[in-house]
Amino acid sequence: MSAIEKVNFEYEKFGQKLAFHTAPTLLGIKCGSLLSLSKNEFTLEFQSELFNNKASVKGLVSKILCSCGSRTLLFVYNEKLMRRRLADPQIQEILTRYGYPENMSIDEYLDYLSERIKSSNDFPHEIGIFLGYPLEDVMGFIENKGENFKLLGCWKVYGCEESAKRTFANYEKCRRFLCKRLNEGADIYQALKIS
Repeated sequence: MSAIEKVNFEYEKFGQKLAFHTAPTLLGIKCGSLLSLSKNEFTLEFQSELFNNKASVKGLVSKILCSCGSRTLLFVYNEKLMRRRLADPQIQEILTRYGYPENMSIDEYLDYLSERIKSSNDFPHEIGIFLGYPLEDVMGFIENKGENFKLLGCWKVYGCEESAKRTFANYEKCRRFLCKRLNEGADIYQALKIS
């Protein structure tokens, strides 16, 4: 495989991963999504920078949270939805409880989350806040240590099952839509109507 073919292959493969794992965020119904990728799967810094350069017109941002062991955690978020989420007083109260300073920028919140991921023996489960999970489910997960949930889907549900089922179905519709567009020959940016 030539160098150009390799770059094109990686570009397409990265787009497929984004479509499959972050579609609800890319399509504007979820504030954030997290991907765990093998370190040798992509030139991730390059792909993330390319994504940020192209997708910023839609208010979409990617950020590497951690390169830990053989995996890299890439966080993709919708700036408008994330800003609204982090402005919620209940969210602020919970984050303060976990040591987050108040009134930071999105990037500063994510830097703090990144440090918690890197320095903690336990994964910081308040990450559900950044992923847009219902607050009662985030707190239910933390308080129950991941046990005693009512429903398992895109996350463990401790609150309203019917609302969660509707959300799971909407996330799946987003995934099917974007993956279908890529299977029809569009790249991720064409599928998102980003030139």
